[in-house]
Amino acid sequence: MMAARAVLLATGLVLAGAALAQAAPRSVWQGIYSEEQAQRGAQVYNQRCAACHGAALNGTGEAPGLTGGEFVSHYDQLSVGDLFERVRTSMPQNAPATLSRDEYADVVAFLLKANEFPAGPNPLDRRTEVLASIAFTAQKPANGAGE
Repeated sequence: MMAARAVLLATGLVLAGAALAQAAPRSVWQGIYSEEQAQRGAQVYNQRCAACHGAALNGTGEAPGLTGGEFVSHYDQLSVGDLFERVRTSMPQNAPATLSRDEYADVVAFLLKANEFPAGPNPLDRRTEVLASIAFTAQKPANGAGE
């Protein structure tokens, strides 16, 4: 009887742990875009964004840089959905919302790569509601929780 209870308790703990792991929020440190997607995003960026933000993403007199501390700290503690919507609804500045959702996702993937967030096996989703559940955290978690 005691052995059966121990097995039942252990099974319950394993299942609870698995449920908690699935419920843990995702973050930019978990490889949320693919390398191929970032490469496509670089092409779109060069065609549609570089004129204002600079070929090296370092900004120009008319638009801010898109890499480094200032950019990353601006989105820190927000979601990837916030970044996606900002880009989608306001860029390019002279023709907002003129790219496809896939192209905007590609550009965001390129921005994540340029800011040294890791790539993963799957492309970044193009749905804002999915991206809203991915935390944009500037600092890499020390305990690996965000990986």
